[in-house]
Parts: sequence; C-alpha cells; structure tokens
Amino acid sequence: MSGETKQKEESGGQATVSHAGVFVTWREMPGQAKALLAGVFVSKLAGFIQIFLVLFLTHRGFSQGQAGVALGLYGAGAVVGTFAGGGLSDRLSARAVTLISMLGSALLIVSIVYLTNYGLILIAVVLVSAVGQLYRPAAQSLITELTPPERLVMTTAMYRLCLNLGTTVAPLIGVALVSVSYNLLFWGEALAALVYSLIALLFLPRTSVPTEPPADAAVLPGTEKAAGQARPPAAEQKTRSSYLALLEDWRYLVFLASFLLMCVVYVQYTAALPLAVVDAGLSTWWYGAVITLNGAIVVSCEVAATRFVQTWPIRLTQMSGFALLAVGYGIYAIKIIPVFLVLGTLMWTLSEIVGAPTVWAYPGMVAPAHLRGRYFGAMQSVYGLSSTLGPILGIAMFERLGQRFFLWAAAAAVVATAVGRIGMRAPVAREQREPSGEPSLTEPAH
Repeated sequence: MSGETKQKEESGGQATVSHAGVFVTWREMPGQAKALLAGVFVSKLAGFIQIFLVLFLTHRGFSQGQAGVALGLYGAGAVVGTFAGGGLSDRLSARAVTLISMLGSALLIVSIVYLTNYGLILIAVVLVSAVGQLYRPAAQSLITELTPPERLVMTTAMYRLCLNLGTTVAPLIGVALVSVSYNLLFWGEALAALVYSLIALLFLPRTSVPTEPPADAAVLPGTEKAAGQARPPAAEQKTRSSYLALLEDWRYLVFLASFLLMCVVYVQYTAALPLAVVDAGLSTWWYGAVITLNGAIVVSCEVAATRFVQTWPIRLTQMSGFALLAVGYGIYAIKIIPVFLVLGTLMWTLSEIVGAPTVWAYPGMVAPAHLRGRYFGAMQSVYGLSSTLGPILGIAMFERLGQRFFLWAAAAAVVATAVGRIGMRAPVAREQREPSGEPSLTEPAH
C-alpha cells in the first residue's frame, strides 16, 4: 500500500489509515478488479431486454397484459438469480460463476427471438433474468476480496458508477438498434454477454481469493478441536455454509428488513410519483426532467462525494442516507408543484449519493469469508423483491390516499432509518474476524 494511504502517527507510533481519493484508488487497484468493472460496464451497456421487453412482445402481437406478465416474471427471475448466485459464489470462483452467468444468458437471450409460443417465451424470460443475475454476488464478493478494507467503499462507488453509466446509456443504444431490427437488439445484448465472458476468462482469478480454507468458518458444535491442535483440512471441516447460517446473524437480518423498507420507499419514484405528477396537472415533461436530473447527478457526483463520505462512521452514513430519503418524500407530501418536485428529488438523490456506496459495500464488511456471497446475494435479492413489491404497494396506496401517500412513505423511511441503525454493526478487520475459528455471527456491536 502506498505511503499516501498509510501513515504513522508521530505521537503514538500506531498506524492510521487515510482513505485514498478517486484517482489513487483507481491507479492502485488490482488489474483483476479493473477488468471486473470493465466487464460489468459492458454488460449493463447492453442491458436492453428489461427496457424493451414490453415493446418487443406487443410488436410480436401479444397483448399488453401478456407483456406485463412477462416483465413481472423478469423481475422475479432477477430475485431468484441473485439469491442462487450468492450460493454459487461461495462454492465457485467469481470467474466460474461469471462464465456460467454470461454464457448461459447469451444463449437464452438469442432463443427469445426465435420462440413463438407464449409459454416458452415466459420460461425463457425467467431463465434469462435468473441466469443473467448470477454474477452479481460473485462480482461484489471478488471486489471485496481484492480491495483493502479502507478502499472498499470507494471501489463500490466505482462499481456503481459502471452500473449507472451502462444503465443510462443502454436505452439510447437500444433505440438505435430497434430502429433497425428487434433481432439486432437481442443479438447485441448476447454479444455483450460474450464480451464479458471473454474478460472473465482472460483476467479474473481462476480461484477464489484467498484460496486457503476460511479461518472464520463457523464450526458446528461438537467439531471443535482442542486448543493448539491443527485445524482439519477443508474437506473435513463441517461449516455452516448455507443461507440458514444467516439466521444466526440477527443484526444482519434486521439490517435487511430496514433495507427492504427503504427500497420499497425509494422505488416510488417509478410508481407513485408519475401518477402524482399527472394528478397535479403538471406535464409529464416535469417527471422526465427530475428523473434525468437524478441520473445525471448520481453519475457525475457519487464517486467524487464518496471521497469524503467514506471517512464517516458507518452508522452515520446509513442514517444520513436513509433520513434524506424521508426528507425527499416528505417534501413531495407538501404539494406537487415544480419547486417541491425538484427539491424533493434533489433530497433523495443526495440520499443515494451519501448512503448507497457504503450500504452496498456493507455485506463485505461484516460477512464471514465463507458466507460472503450469500450475504451479498441476500441483500441483492431483497432489492429485487422491493423493486417488484414496491410499485404494486405504492400504486395501490396512492389510489386510496392520494397526496397523503407521501407522508406515509416518509414515515416508512424514518422507521427504516431507526431499524437500520439497530441492525448495522461496526466492521471488524478481516484479520481479526473469528481468529480462533469461532463464529462471529452474533458478534456484539462496537
């Protein structure tokens, strides 16, 4: 590590860590991590299916209702895919999981073009979504393994930048391809998946990092060895390495509950907000403008802001991010007029900038090494679940409550802030996690 990021205290002689900025982090980032970010960007740059699925199916002669069902199943497939990907990434290397995900999704994507039976199309859509999301927990697990702890939040911000940039540009490329042919759209996404596969094949590590059996594996009762006795080989170690092991970490489960509630509120910008704009008599141009404003600010400012936010205590970051979301939706509750529409959007955009990199990096800060993929998989599945349930709940409540809905949304975000404060615990240094081989899932907060 460079002298710029690790210094000695003159008075006490102890090492203190200073958090590097954007350019230092990128310059000193391992090549494997850079390759992973490049692959994620390429993949999201051609993420066309979810955006154009409804238009594609109606173009093929299916009804709007049938197209809507397919889109809903695509979201459900994403939840299943991230959940399954968490388990796979704890058993296989990130390279292997990425190859399975990208090669499998490339084949399935192309198949949709040539299927004519609606039932088979639905099956293909679910499989495309599930297989295409397998890599997500593996990607974040590998980033955690390759990144020094003091740079994890900044590297996560860069990871999110790749996702957001790709998602922002993808619709523009997709429109250009659709103007030629829908077939070209699907072949383009399949080609991007193959490019990511090639990057994984050439640059990602063949084995997990580290390759030794995890020192922090949770040992089942009755299998402990006497003090000073050598640890058994990996094949003989009986560790809880399934999603059931997460049930022992009650703090993480509480955090996931708060994260689910927060995300259900967050996604209302796609559901209740456009309805409120129309009900207020405003042009839909205003809705498009504030959503564009959000995307532009996040893409241009999040990484730069993380340079400062990464030094904050983790609970302060979480509470600030969640609370700003409550403020943003609380402003919408005043009245949907341009000034409040813009101000409210700026508040929850600031929430995203402040809180998202730390919150998304959090599983890697607290997960035992042998469960890291499942911790990420559980969190990403919760996000996918909120993206499915949030619009349904939001629209139903908005139809009953009208403008008052945003007060309820703000109150829910306040509850999420408080519950998240209970659930999050201070990170423990990797070399200090479970040094004796005992489980740390019930580790007290510092």
